[in-house]
Amino acid sequence: MTLVPKREYAVLLGGDILVFIISLWVTLALRYFMPPSMGIFQLHLVPFTFLFAVWATVFFLAGLYGRHTRLFRSRLAGTILYTQIINVMIAALFFFFLPSFGLAPKTILFLYLVVSFVLIFLWRVGLYPHLRSRRRLMGVLIASGPDARALAQEVASDARYPFAFEYVIDTAQAPSHEVIQQACRVAEEDNVTFLVVDLSDKAVSAALPIIYDAAFHKRRFALLDAAELYEEVFDREPLSFISYEWVLASASASRAYDAVKRGIDIVCALMGAIISLLLYPFIMLAIKLDDGGAIFIAQARVGRFQKPIRIIKFRSMSGNDEGDYGEHGKTRLHVTRVGKWLRLLRFDELPQLWNVVRGDLSLVGPRPELPKLAAEYNARIPYYNARYLVAPGLTGWAQVRHDRDPHHGADIAETKTKLAYDLFYLAHRSLLLDLFIMLQTVRIILTARGS
Repeated sequence: MTLVPKREYAVLLGGDILVFIISLWVTLALRYFMPPSMGIFQLHLVPFTFLFAVWATVFFLAGLYGRHTRLFRSRLAGTILYTQIINVMIAALFFFFLPSFGLAPKTILFLYLVVSFVLIFLWRVGLYPHLRSRRRLMGVLIASGPDARALAQEVASDARYPFAFEYVIDTAQAPSHEVIQQACRVAEEDNVTFLVVDLSDKAVSAALPIIYDAAFHKRRFALLDAAELYEEVFDREPLSFISYEWVLASASASRAYDAVKRGIDIVCALMGAIISLLLYPFIMLAIKLDDGGAIFIAQARVGRFQKPIRIIKFRSMSGNDEGDYGEHGKTRLHVTRVGKWLRLLRFDELPQLWNVVRGDLSLVGPRPELPKLAAEYNARIPYYNARYLVAPGLTGWAQVRHDRDPHHGADIAETKTKLAYDLFYLAHRSLLLDLFIMLQTVRIILTARGS
């Protein structure tokens, strides 16, 4: 039993494709002032089918297929208009460079922009919300700690979840026998259809046999691990629920995956590094004209298995950040004028592609940390060293999911959250997840987020 259904992604994608097709038909009707014949419609549908696949990818990069599509109506309209303008520009280039289709639909593309924007907005805002079931499954959460409270607050604050907690039993606030009594009482209630428990909690372990006996006399009931539900909701690991045994179990990965990933790293990084050499003279000249300082900086970082590595970057700050932040926990350096643009475009990290080719870094993995910060975090944050079980990367799950990642400063609280995302990647790493992270990285660069 899953409480966070994935079918909404398929429904959104299928609906968008259907709206693309309907928009084409309406556009042709407006263009010719009459319903298009089947021949004319098919003539346009064949090339537009290729575009529909590209347009859906643009929608994905714009975040329109994110979890629960958390966009307010005002922001949704702007996002759809923005993406459709890009899609129409792609279509114009498509027909310009592929004249073999015999179409030069300038008027049609303009009409399509207007029609598709209206219909997609109506589909996303007016129709899609009514396709989802308004009935919410009712359950009980039995756990304690900050992650349990965060899970309860998240579900309570968002009515779009298809489930809700009717009761939340904090095992830290009640003796074991009271937890057992409360759990049995709520499990027997007719409207309670699932129980979410922290299986590592001693109070829950003592109550499980009685909960099983009370609950499974019901027609519909499910017992779920709180850690797994937390993963589904937040896309990160609950640090207060996991153990060293969990970390060791998550450390293993197939040799085939490691070998294929390394091959992809070498091919993609080498191509990117060679092509990026065309930009080097312009970047070097801009840095020199800005303040006359050093063009490159070399930084020590902690690599896989805590081996020291040295990465090369274009300098974007007034000096070289070595992670020595003193009692205030923040660097005294500042971003230069040129450095601001280098960071915005991620050009400052282009030399690190050579680190990927050498094997110091991967394209995807946890962010490589400065040794001084790594030592501080390791001493103050449990399981922090687990992130060294995989190679650090140019981008990663934490980088695309965590907007408050501490840059050029020490921050224990935000680093704990970042670690929760890194551990999620450790447990779920795969080529498909790596591809998803790369596509999300492209979206972040195009929208200049987190620069």
